[in-house]
Amino acid sequence: MTAAHILVAGGGIAGLASALALARRRHRVDLFEQAVAFAEVGAGIQLGPNVARRLQALGVWEPLMRIAAKPDALVVRSAVHGGEIARLPLGNAMLRSYGAPYLCAHRADLHGLLLAAVRGSGAVTVNTGTRITDAVARSGAVCVSSIGTRAWEGDALIGADGLWSTVRARIVEDASPPCATGHTAWRALIRQSALPAALRSTQITVWLGPRLHAVAYPVRRGEALNVVVLAEAAPAGDARDWDQASSLAALQAATGRTDAGLQALLEAMPAWRAWTLCDRPPLSGPGQMAGERVALAGDAAHPMLPYLAQGAGMAIEDGVALAEALDGCAAEEVPRRLAHYADGRWERNAQVQARARRNGEIFHATGLVRVGRDAALRLLGARLLDVPWLYGA
Repeated sequence: MTAAHILVAGGGIAGLASALALARRRHRVDLFEQAVAFAEVGAGIQLGPNVARRLQALGVWEPLMRIAAKPDALVVRSAVHGGEIARLPLGNAMLRSYGAPYLCAHRADLHGLLLAAVRGSGAVTVNTGTRITDAVARSGAVCVSSIGTRAWEGDALIGADGLWSTVRARIVEDASPPCATGHTAWRALIRQSALPAALRSTQITVWLGPRLHAVAYPVRRGEALNVVVLAEAAPAGDARDWDQASSLAALQAATGRTDAGLQALLEAMPAWRAWTLCDRPPLSGPGQMAGERVALAGDAAHPMLPYLAQGAGMAIEDGVALAEALDGCAAEEVPRRLAHYADGRWERNAQVQARARRNGEIFHATGLVRVGRDAALRLLGARLLDVPWLYGA
């Protein structure tokens, strides 16, 4: 089998999924992570059936089952009065419909199992403390360099270096930074055993309120509960911050008082962290994902708001699609194969970006729009909450 030497910038979910998928197709990979050591970041992450199937294809199913939770339902409630509005069965219902379960995990756990698989592949060299500062595509190769005058040459470069991507500039002639949305996310995590029984959960619960919504779901085999509140509120510090310490008082100042049950859960959290949400407009063509010997994956190409819970999912899908496009690829075929990858991915990613934005408007609706939304959810329930075009692909 023909193998290529692929350079991957970024050691997050997108970079690790890409590196692992490429290694499984017998390519040789150099992965570059600017941090000196990998550390636990983030909190919960939802993995729809579309993502679960890709992770199974990457050979990490058994470790995934050891760290994931399997919620049994998605329940939508009012953040104002707490009453149930709609419900979507998950569990076996998702398995029957889409051939894979709906899972929830801690982002650090998912990152850790991908990293272990990458290191165990025997085909990936992980270079930590290495920030890519420049990339030059030459005839038949691409060369990258980092701080410290080190350089590497390969057949292709994958920019999986996140929202503030350096590699992006090699693809997209757009000097504008990501846009601050005016939305802030607060996240907290707690052991379920530390909660009163009434606040523990095996479900994904979403509370919808005016200009805000909250989500709670189990992670770490169901042993912990992840809680997120997203509100149209002033930015929480520098938009480049991953997160920063916050407080219940700051959250309440931005969101006001909510239903007593939700408020009890928020008050039970031991600590909060907050950060500003940023994104970019939906992709408008394949040229925003690949050009010559350079391609983008994940947030470097298509950052998206978390209102469809598919940011990491699209990054994992990108990684699998990249490996499929480059399967058996000779060096001279790389530009054509990367163009094929971009052709196959940009519309789906753009659709998810646009749907996430639209969901934010629907989730945070006020006035008569909110009344109409709730009435439609009560009437149609699972039909509105299910997403066959997304989960079935």
